[in-house]
Amino acid sequence: MPFSQYLFLLSLLGVGGVSVQDPLAARTKGRPNAPITVYEMADFQCPACRDFALSTLPAIERDFIHTGKVRWVFVNFPLTQIHKNAVPAAQVAMCAARQDKFWAMHDALYQRQPQWAALDQAWPALIALADSVGVRHDSLVACLNTRATVNEITRDAQGSARTGATGTPSFYIEGGLADGAIPAAAFSRILDSIYRVKTGAPR
Repeated sequence: MPFSQYLFLLSLLGVGGVSVQDPLAARTKGRPNAPITVYEMADFQCPACRDFALSTLPAIERDFIHTGKVRWVFVNFPLTQIHKNAVPAAQVAMCAARQDKFWAMHDALYQRQPQWAALDQAWPALIALADSVGVRHDSLVACLNTRATVNEITRDAQGSARTGATGTPSFYIEGGLADGAIPAAAFSRILDSIYRVKTGAPR
């Protein structure tokens, strides 16, 4: 199943506790009608994802997302075979999304990844991190206790695998798949090229 069809099915099902029109809205940046949509398939415990989030994404956000050229969507792809705390981190992020705090949690998880990633019991650290970015504690704990976001994370991972992605970060961009923590300059060239093709903008 193409990834676009997978996302369309999600919208029909109203998955994620957000609007049926856009079930991924809480973890999306940029204009809904931007000419380019990028689906980032990532793992919160992945060091390469951390590098991308801290080093490359800010430049993309400045040059492409804030300027209306790109709509950016985060898709969970936890590599559970090698990252034991990836799913708990994703659960906390997705529960934070229900309070419109996904991106604050996203940033905090990557910034503090070295502190929580190797813990045998990461839950206290992850919950404390959510507290630090203003996620309502009682609602977060209730969401985690019901495991309400686990199915959503699983569907994300299944959709990521259907694109052909095998590692993180991977990016599904207008029908094509790109792998790895691509440097900002290279990613900008990719987005510029697609933008010119889609809009007829001059070089």
